[in-house]
Amino acid sequence: MTKRIVVLGAGISGVGAAVLAKQKGFDVFVSDKGTITDENKVVLLNNEIKWEEQKHTPAYILNADEVIKSPGIPDGVTLIQQLITKEIPVISEVEFAFRYTKAKIAAITGSNGKTTTTLLLGHLLKSAGYDVLIAGNVGVGFALSIAERDYDYIVLELSSFQLDGIQKFRSDVGILLNITADHLDRYNNKLENYASSKFRITENQTTEDVLIYNADDAMIEALTTKARKLPISLKTKQTEGGFYNNNEIIINLNNNTMTMQELALQGKHNIFNSMAAAMAARVFEVKDTVIRQAMIDFQNVEHRLEYILTVHGIDFINDSKATNINACWYALESMTKKVVWIVGGVDKGNDYTELVNMVDEKVKAIICLGENNQNIINSFRGKVDTIVQASNMQEAVKQSYALADKKDVVLLSPACASFDLFANYEDRGFQFKQSVRKL
Repeated sequence: MTKRIVVLGAGISGVGAAVLAKQKGFDVFVSDKGTITDENKVVLLNNEIKWEEQKHTPAYILNADEVIKSPGIPDGVTLIQQLITKEIPVISEVEFAFRYTKAKIAAITGSNGKTTTTLLLGHLLKSAGYDVLIAGNVGVGFALSIAERDYDYIVLELSSFQLDGIQKFRSDVGILLNITADHLDRYNNKLENYASSKFRITENQTTEDVLIYNADDAMIEALTTKARKLPISLKTKQTEGGFYNNNEIIINLNNNTMTMQELALQGKHNIFNSMAAAMAARVFEVKDTVIRQAMIDFQNVEHRLEYILTVHGIDFINDSKATNINACWYALESMTKKVVWIVGGVDKGNDYTELVNMVDEKVKAIICLGENNQNIINSFRGKVDTIVQASNMQEAVKQSYALADKKDVVLLSPACASFDLFANYEDRGFQFKQSVRKL
């Protein structure tokens, strides 16, 4: 009898998993509590996959042999608990797609820097002429790509939610960048629960695999793993691993040392991301000359410290992807000019005290963009001379232009989710760019 697979969620990962499952001969059904886009409906119809939208019908789901769940669906919802009670395996798209690839895999996780490090490592491997897929939380769908063909190398950005749904997934190279408070509402507001999900990146690694990790993070430093541990640090020298010293990145691996000075990406956090990517590229035997050149010509991800325009001497930078305090701290840290800071959105219980010293040093004016800005106003009142509010992006950009002087920088780095005024962080970033170009 044909094994029945139910896919919950019809986004990129869900539809990709459904297509791959259908291709492998399974009986496939897709269920989405929201609406399915017309584009994804066409993919499902073309692959003769049955689906439903705006509901989850238990009779169609609880008879599955295995369920592939969207990362956006919490484990605590009733339907998932019913599946667990019935002992029906619930996995992520990452776990499912992993079964059908023979590629060497690099998997990157962390609270911040995942996307940049993933794209940078993909760029380094492609620059070396390797056959590379960049997927996971960035780029294209992992499962959908594997349905088309396999690759020699796969670089995956993985969130804690994706790692929650793995069973046997393992990477040849795991990269664990940092652990800071984020998404704690999904983890009973406990940092250790969230960290445990991140640590799953090395759960199935063997002695033949490598874990590149942040040696400056005490929680990560204490992690035990079967994999070979390669530390990277901005603070301390490493005999085997990577570190930063006198404006140089030094990578030590197998008694072979590589140094780099010039990088396309600015800011200490990007030095760290570059170190992680370079270390992984070295593990995959990319030549030093290729790594150095690729580091210089890399183009950063859209909406992450993305330079837009200079208008009458004022730089405008789009960091819409900064949806938590830590990402915002890194953005402010990398600024070398006085900042007019556009901040706000759906506040995930943010504690802005971590930013007070950085704001005191770097920020001359704050523009609050969101429906409820009181937490921001209370946190920085008296620390910054000017705090104003804006009801939409066009208004925020006009206010920033009026408040900024020549040689200042206007930074959109919201530290919050975007769903109060925008469809998502991309929409927020696009509206920022459009408004800047209208000045």
